[in-house]
Order: sequence, then structure tokens, then C-alpha cells
Amino acid sequence: MKKALPLTLLAGAALLLAAGARAQPPKAEPHMQKVLDAHAALNPKPIETLTPEEARKQPTPADAVKKVLTDMKRSTAPEPGVTVKTMTVGSGDASFPVHIYTPEGKGPFPVMVYYHGGGFVIADTKVYDASPRALAKMANAIMVSVDYRRAPEHPFPAAPNDAFAAYQWTIEHAREFNGDPMRVAVGGESAGGNLATVVSMMARDKNVALPVHQLLVYPVVNDDMNTPSYRKNAEAKPLNKAMMGWFFKHYGGDPKNPYALPMKAASLKGLPPATIVAAEIDPLLSEGKAYADRLKKDGVAVEYREYKGVAHEFFGMGAVVPKAKEAEQFAADALKKAFAAK
Repeated sequence: MKKALPLTLLAGAALLLAAGARAQPPKAEPHMQKVLDAHAALNPKPIETLTPEEARKQPTPADAVKKVLTDMKRSTAPEPGVTVKTMTVGSGDASFPVHIYTPEGKGPFPVMVYYHGGGFVIADTKVYDASPRALAKMANAIMVSVDYRRAPEHPFPAAPNDAFAAYQWTIEHAREFNGDPMRVAVGGESAGGNLATVVSMMARDKNVALPVHQLLVYPVVNDDMNTPSYRKNAEAKPLNKAMMGWFFKHYGGDPKNPYALPMKAASLKGLPPATIVAAEIDPLLSEGKAYADRLKKDGVAVEYREYKGVAHEFFGMGAVVPKAKEAEQFAADALKKAFAAK
């Protein structure tokens, strides 16, 4: 008769199995997996091993979408029906470009100031072109996409200061590009979602007109890297735990300052209604849900939706990932509702 294993060994084995299970991110649905495979085929180097300059030259998820479209023998041209022009915003002793996405039709149009992702360090409005382009058409609104200054050359608080300057500029200049200054929302993805909700806080705190809505797509709102989603998605693609540590290091934000990490705010009362989009395969999933709960607790109206089987960066991939198109429509419907209420 075989001797039973000691309980301590069994418990240790169970812990190891549990740790292994946590390290495996959820399975991607087929369309998302095709994009992830295309990105892997472009041979990106691990961002966390690179300098910021090197990291900015790596293949992006947007490049992977273009590869999928090319492999499918479909056009990689930007979606038609939107015109884009560039203007300049002055922010103290600095200036930066904004790109105005205008849908077809007669204005004045409502406006959303849009902030791109990239961990405050990499990427720009070109990498994220598909998102404001899609939202301009689907929400029938102008998108002001902001090329805020990036870290580490311009560490915190440069990005939120630029983001807030772009919001104020948009209100002041909206009529110049056929926008309605009384209907201005803010939104963004990842680091851009952080900036959108930080701008909402800054407007509240500085007694500036509040945005009518905040669209937060898998926002960075905390620095707790031991949440359930960080553990489960520690090795996920295209965003993992090591990359987030690299982004935080280069951003240089004060971990106690709510303008760096909105979850650290003493109160979220008085912020505009929010729509939060979350992805299952994303280290930021847990904090996005926690932020939605915290907003609700502080009396802010929130619509939260998690999309299964898709990864961080999926929003804006509507050309090849049907769930991305669903998320874009969910966001656009929320914006239209917010604009109609004004």
C-alpha cells in the first residue's frame, strides 16, 4: 500500500498549482488571437528591457491590425467619412499639437477631448488614430486628439497639465472648428483614460466647467500591482506586469497624488458621469472595476462593461475584432446620450 503524502507537501503542491494557474492569462477569442499572433510575428522586443527611445520604435498593436488586414487582402486605409486637421495648443512655456477629427454633416458638433494610451511614455495620436476616427463617426461628434508631452523627457505632471490645457483650449476654441463649447466630454485609453479622469478632477478642483462625460477605456488609476488581474495577467500580451512597472518608473508620478493615480483621491464626488470599458486579458481589469465601484459609491453615475476574451488595446480594433466594434458602439451610445442631455 502506497504511503500518503504529508499534508504539508500536498498544501505546497496546491499552492504551486494555484500560482501556475494565476500566471496563465485567460484565453483570447479567435479574432483577438489573430491580432496577438500578428503582433508576435512582427517580433517586438520586451518593452521593459528597452530605453524609451527604443520602445517607441517597436511594432504596435495598431501595426498588428494592419498586418491582419493585409493578410486578409483588405485595405489598411483609414476609415472614410472623417476629416482631420491639426492645430496647436500652448501650455505655459510649451506647446503641442491636437488633431481635430470631424464627421460628415452639419455642425456645430459636440466634442470629446481624447487622450491616447502608451503608459505616458510611448505611442502617440497616430498609433491610436482608429479610436477617435471610429468615435467621431459613431457618436457624430468632433474628437480632439491630443499629443501631450511624454515621459521621461517630460515627467509628471507634464502630461496631466497638457491634458487639462487641451481641455480648456477646446472649450475656448470649439467654435473655430465647428464644435459646441457647451457639450465637451473627455475620454481616452489606458494612460489616456487616466488623463481623462484626472482632467475631470482638475476641472472640479479648479472650478472650471466640468466635462459632460468621461469615457475611460481600461484606465490606469492605481499602482497596486498585486490585484487579481495583475496576478492573472502578469504575462499577458500586449500589456503585462513588467511593462506597467517600466511605465510607472519612467512616468515619475507621485504615488500619493490623485492627479497621478486617481484612486488615491480623498473623494470622487462631483465628477461627471462615466463610461468604463474593461478587457478581460488585462492587468488593469481589477482597478478599472474598483474605480467604477468607487465612483458609484461617491455618487457618480457609471456604466461599466467588461469584454471577455479580448486584451488590453482591443478598443479601436473594430476593423478586425467584432468585440472592439461592440465596445466602440457602447462608448459612442454613451457619448450621444450625454451630449443629448445638455
